[in-house]
Amino acid sequence: MHYIFEILPSLLSGAGMTLQIFLWTLVGSLPLGLVLSLGLISNIKPLQWLINFYVWLMRGTPLLLQLIVVFYGFPLIGIVFPRYEAALFAFILNYAAYFAEIFRGGLQSIDNGQYESARVLRLSYAQTIRKIVIPQVVKIVLPSVGNEVINLIKDSSLVYVIGLGDLLRAGNVATARDVTLIPLMLVGVIYLLLTAVTTFVLGRIEKHYSYWK
Repeated sequence: MHYIFEILPSLLSGAGMTLQIFLWTLVGSLPLGLVLSLGLISNIKPLQWLINFYVWLMRGTPLLLQLIVVFYGFPLIGIVFPRYEAALFAFILNYAAYFAEIFRGGLQSIDNGQYESARVLRLSYAQTIRKIVIPQVVKIVLPSVGNEVINLIKDSSLVYVIGLGDLLRAGNVATARDVTLIPLMLVGVIYLLLTAVTTFVLGRIEKHYSYWK
């Protein structure tokens, strides 16, 4: 226990970085994914092709590779990101592609009659999306979005590749220094706690929307 309390501050500091990556990725990728999903169902074919290519590229290549390209590859063409900003940029672009596909499926599940009814009521397209479509889409896509949110907690460990001091990196440093698996076991416990809290919050949100049957 003395050893655990000795290494816990460094692990919690790494967990703080993990939570920052997690929260800011959600803040950036969810709205971007929604905007991209509207482009995917638009009638503007060049826009559709461009967004489809972006989604294919982001979903078809590993996030680890994207992190390496952003931090180590972009400087070759004159675009330099600090480590933290590079991680956020790569994570937001990657997860926005996944959320775009999820939201697209939710948007396309809404019956066209609801759009026609909104036009009869003289609602603008923006009002129709905001007041009629999005509340229904949120309920439909919550389980799929929840799965991606859980994956994001675990994927945040990939930032070690560009030298950020996240939770897993803190555990690896302590393990290599002290030649014991206890730090990595604690890392696993902390990840389990983070996913447990996130699962609970997502469950409460799903329950909130359960009155729409």
